[in-house]
Amino acid sequence: MSGVVGKRPALSWAVNLSVLFLVALWTLPTFGILVSSFRDKDQLAVSGWWTSLTGSERNIVARTDAPDDAVEENGQWVLSGNVFESGSGKATAFGISSREPNAFEAGTEAELRDGGILTVQENGDYRLVYDEQPEGRRGQRIFVASVEPPKFTLENYDRVLFSEGIGKSFLNTLTVTIPATVIPILIAAYAAYALSWMQFPGRALLLATIVGLLVVPLQVSLIPLLRLYNEIGVGKSFIGIWLAHTAFGLPLAVYLLRNYIAGLPREIIESARVDGASDFEIFGKIILPLSFPALASFAIFQFLWVWNDLLVATVFLGNNEEQLVLTGRLRELLGSRGGNWEILTASAFVAIVVPIIVFFALQRYLVRGLLAGSVKGG
Repeated sequence: MSGVVGKRPALSWAVNLSVLFLVALWTLPTFGILVSSFRDKDQLAVSGWWTSLTGSERNIVARTDAPDDAVEENGQWVLSGNVFESGSGKATAFGISSREPNAFEAGTEAELRDGGILTVQENGDYRLVYDEQPEGRRGQRIFVASVEPPKFTLENYDRVLFSEGIGKSFLNTLTVTIPATVIPILIAAYAAYALSWMQFPGRALLLATIVGLLVVPLQVSLIPLLRLYNEIGVGKSFIGIWLAHTAFGLPLAVYLLRNYIAGLPREIIESARVDGASDFEIFGKIILPLSFPALASFAIFQFLWVWNDLLVATVFLGNNEEQLVLTGRLRELLGSRGGNWEILTASAFVAIVVPIIVFFALQRYLVRGLLAGSVKGG
């Protein structure tokens, strides 16, 4: 007995460390997306989010003013300026040829072929000195290796949130998600009660069929279902996608809720029937209040699935501007900007912020509902 008790602390440590690892595994990418969504696009393109609080190395190409703009100083002709467009940065090295972009350290002198002497300081200030008045309309190219301070901006969110049609797509997503979450819960709750506490022929076969539907991929039914919807007149409409998401979500909903409801104390149900309560009264006054953890658990899953869905929305709504959901709008926004990471990260966080709010609002019921539904049966 002491041996068993002695093993419990070690097992607890293993469980706690595993949970912390899984939490970090899910949290770090989300935090990385959030940080990246506020970074300057130039820095985001060359370094990861974990370097956002330190300076980022970058190679830039600048050009001096035109030789015709040189100013005479003590018998020499001088061109001066700063290689950084923003006026801030730290130059570590510079060069006058693309073959050797880091040939000279910042603060040293570089002799040009035309006789000029070029100096680039650490703050980016350059000074190009000629002994004779230079001529020409093109300035000297300067290759600079620099370390720029961290830059954060709201421009990424400005481009995403205020792009054309984003507000309409947000409302369309809510229009799809809320009914597609509520409808299957209502239907599944009634079905789960019937499968748990009502006797009728074929109940076991019906339950086995529902369990079997959990492993059927929804992709095999998309086109046949769309053809059926077109024939009855609900294709490419919100009603059609509500019905589709309801059908795809019902097997899991019925399975979870049935396991939970079947595990409720039998004495409560029998006492209510002895008092003359009907099945509808038992369901509304006893089953629903006691089943709230399981209902909330499925609501989280269904909401996240429908909110993040693109495939079903594309099939049953299409790319109509008036019915385009948020994931479809963000896909179009990124269509011609696949390399713009700042747009991608801001769009990703805009898409996940509502599911995160829903999850944290209902997460206390999630584990309770799933565990109760997984270990209890009738």
